[in-house]
Order: sequence, then C-alpha cells, then structure tokens
Amino acid sequence: MSTRRPELSRRGFLTGSLLVAAGTVLPTTACSTDPLGGAAGAGARTTLNVWYHAYGETGTQQAVLRYATAFTKAHPDIAVKVTWVPGDYSGKINATLLTDAAPDVFEIGDFSESLARRGQIAALDDVYGSAKSDFNKNAVEAVTVDGKLYGVKMIDDVMMLYYRKSVLAKAGITPPRTFDELVAAAKALTTKDHKGLFVGNDGLGDSGVLAVFSNGGDLVAPDGTVAFGTPQALEALKGLKRLHDDESLLLGFTTDWWDPAALTQGVVPMQWSGLWAMPAIEDALGDDFGVLPWPAFKTGAAPVVRVGGWTCMVNAKGGNVAAAKKFVQWLWVRQSDLQKDFAESYGFHVPPRTSVAASAEKLATGTAKEAVVLAGTYGKHYPGTWDSAVSNTFNAAAVKIAEGQGDPEALLADAVKKAQSEIDKQLGR
Repeated sequence: MSTRRPELSRRGFLTGSLLVAAGTVLPTTACSTDPLGGAAGAGARTTLNVWYHAYGETGTQQAVLRYATAFTKAHPDIAVKVTWVPGDYSGKINATLLTDAAPDVFEIGDFSESLARRGQIAALDDVYGSAKSDFNKNAVEAVTVDGKLYGVKMIDDVMMLYYRKSVLAKAGITPPRTFDELVAAAKALTTKDHKGLFVGNDGLGDSGVLAVFSNGGDLVAPDGTVAFGTPQALEALKGLKRLHDDESLLLGFTTDWWDPAALTQGVVPMQWSGLWAMPAIEDALGDDFGVLPWPAFKTGAAPVVRVGGWTCMVNAKGGNVAAAKKFVQWLWVRQSDLQKDFAESYGFHVPPRTSVAASAEKLATGTAKEAVVLAGTYGKHYPGTWDSAVSNTFNAAAVKIAEGQGDPEALLADAVKKAQSEIDKQLGR
C-alpha cells in the first residue's frame, strides 16, 4: 500500500524483532529490540537487520519470516533479524537512518531520491544484473537517480476509479471516459441521501495530482524544476472546482479513500481507491463493479492511474552492504515464486517484474487484469523529489483552488515558489 496512506488505516502489531539463523526462527520477546542475546545466531558471520512497516494484511509478517528462513537455509553464514515497525514508519526509518542503529535493509513507500543524494542508500545496479529489463518502466524510473538504481520495487500499488455497474446502468450513465463526463455523472448520481463520487475526506485525495497528469502536465521535471505551475496544470486544477460547486463529492466519511467501504456500503457509486481494495469489493459486490483510469481532462490529453507501492533499499553506511545486497537480490530479483506470493497472498498488488505479473493467476482474468493493463498503459508515479513538504504545499493550494478559496493563479504560483525551495534543499542548491 502507498506509504502516504494514514497510519491508522493499518491494523496494529507489536513492535519486535525476530532473528532467523541457519533457517530457523529463534523465539524472542515481542517487544525486544535486541533478540540476539549475544549468543543466538553465533554461527553466522553476519547478521542483517531488515525492517518492514507493519502491513495490515493478515499473514504478511509470517510471510517475511518464511522468506528470511529460506534465505538463511541458502546462506547459513548470514543471519537475518526481521524488525516489524508499527505506527509512523516513515518518521521512524528516516530518524533511525541518521544513527548507528540504522537497519541494513529496509523498505520505503514512494521512493525519495534525497536518500541517494545524501549517500544513505547504496546503488543496486549490480543487484539487478540482466533482470533489469524484466522490471516495468515505472518500477525502474521511480528508483533511478542520475542514471543509477537505488532500490528494488517489491510491489506496485495501482490506484484507480471504481464504479457500480448496476447503479450507473439504472441511471442511464455510461462509465465516464472524460473529465466532463465524470463531472456530469457525479452530479447526476447525487441525491438528497447520497453523493456521486468519493475521492477523499478532504475533497481532494489524489485528484490534484491526477488533474495535473490528466491534462498533459507533470509535477517535477527531471532536473528538479517544479512543473505544476503551467497554464495546463492550473486549468485542470480549476476544473476540480466543478465537483465542489455541484456538491457531488462525499466528504468526511468514517474511513478515507483507501478503504472501499463507501462504495461497498452503497454510500457512493463511484470511488477512487487502490487495487488492494478489490478483494473486499468483490466479496461485497460480486461482479457488480468496474474500474477506470482518472479520465483525460480534455481532448489530446491522456487518462491516468497512480502507481505507488513499496521499495527495498540497502543502507550504504551500514557495515554489511555486500550481505545486504545478496539478501535483496535473492529475494526481490531471483525468487519469482516468493515475489508472486507477496503480491497475491496478502492483500492484492502487482509484482513489478513483468514476467512475474504475467504468471500471477489472480491478475490474469477479469477486473484485476483490467487494472494491470491500466497501470501499464496509463500508470504514473510520484517523482523522487515529491516528499511530504513538497506534496503538502501542492495539496494545500489544490484544495483552496478546488474549493474556490482565493485567486487560483496566485495560490498556485505561491505553491510553486515554496515547493521549489524545498526541492532545492533536497538537491543541495
């Protein structure tokens, strides 16, 4: 799941570490931060500390321990300490990377190239080897900094527009293929009891970013120049105001856009959400739903789906870089069966390797297959400089523009100035 989803959306797990040595998971106290006790794993020459955020999907924690066990059977000289981190994972990993307690291997959502520019993560071109061409374009581009690869994508999270087939059909509405059609459909489907569309409790969600992409724009150029200040971007952002003026957006629901409850409970007939929600939607609605990209803003532009996910990295300042690279290569490049298991069995995600995605049975048919095709055709990812400071600046302006609070040109120009300052800090200029 995308790292920028609120942490409260994930089920809680106890903080803890488990040591895997010689293919065996060694028991320890759940809240221990040092399960080695000076003796466990003594036969291994190297001990890797591997961090994961506390995935909410049942079975994920057990899965990563199984993977670590399989790795240590193949590499008995390397013990693996799996650390499961609940709560504000991004804050914890960023803080810990500045200390000697930083993990050797860790995951992060929505790759940040500042980690590479600060020398905190190792280049992994040698880890990819000839398999690089088997990773999809988004997965490679998202982790590339100055021509080098600094992470290996573990899962792709595809975000798209869900709709209730029966509700739209009853209203005589064709699934929207343009932004004008989306606005019209949302308005027509809004009644005194229900709204037509849910994009997020704040009325924005991903729609600001989607608006820019869907009108042929970009967020940040490859050279680090802010790119969302164009007339095309402003035009699309101003278009979002139509959804607010029509009062067709669901606001302040009990859960946010990442949870499909608004759709499955019949509160709205259209909702922006992720592929991870599809199993729950199928359980509730059967085949009475479809998926679409966010529609093109106007003729000549292209629709868009957002592709997020989680990426595995190696601590460049750790003492076990070679062993860490060996672990990452073994698990996320060579073990296609485990990559498929991780994507399909705990939640619902797309393997970033095209050959693995093609062999994933649950993605081979029906609406899931449509989602994979949409991602391959229209997928866009955040740029590596799109950290919380930059995205918050953009979103604050986008909300005000969509809600008609202030002059749109001035709001966007101010956001561009602030975002550029933040990016310049990242790039050291």
